[in-house]
Amino acid sequence: MARVAGVDLPREKRGEVAVTYIYGIGRSIATHILTKASVDPAKKVKAWSDEETARVRDIIERELKVEGDLRREISMNVKRLMDIGSYRGIRHRRGLPVRGQRTHTNSRTRKGPRKGVMVKKKPTASASAPAAAAAPKKAGA
Repeated sequence: MARVAGVDLPREKRGEVAVTYIYGIGRSIATHILTKASVDPAKKVKAWSDEETARVRDIIERELKVEGDLRREISMNVKRLMDIGSYRGIRHRRGLPVRGQRTHTNSRTRKGPRKGVMVKKKPTASASAPAAAAAPKKAGA
């Protein structure tokens, strides 16, 4: 089991796909890392030698900010926007789309499931009839 940056890479997948399981690494960066480490991107992770795993691990630790450090940096950036009260920070705080998307009909992912408007039903004639019959009538009216 190849463990890189605190993530167990899937053994049955090709190297360039397996490295993308690390938060902050996509396909293009994964290919670049494997080329720099002189590892064949088409080679499965279970076929990697210990030296190849060590080279990949070394390049990722030395050159990239991944996993916990990257998550922490992103959350600090969002917190800074919210603290200074920028437009983007306010959108983050309210849970609305930040990058200019329309919200009239879409953006269900950010807003969550629809909150329906409660419609109050008027009392029907059959429900009010027994209550009127039970009420005593005044003699003078």
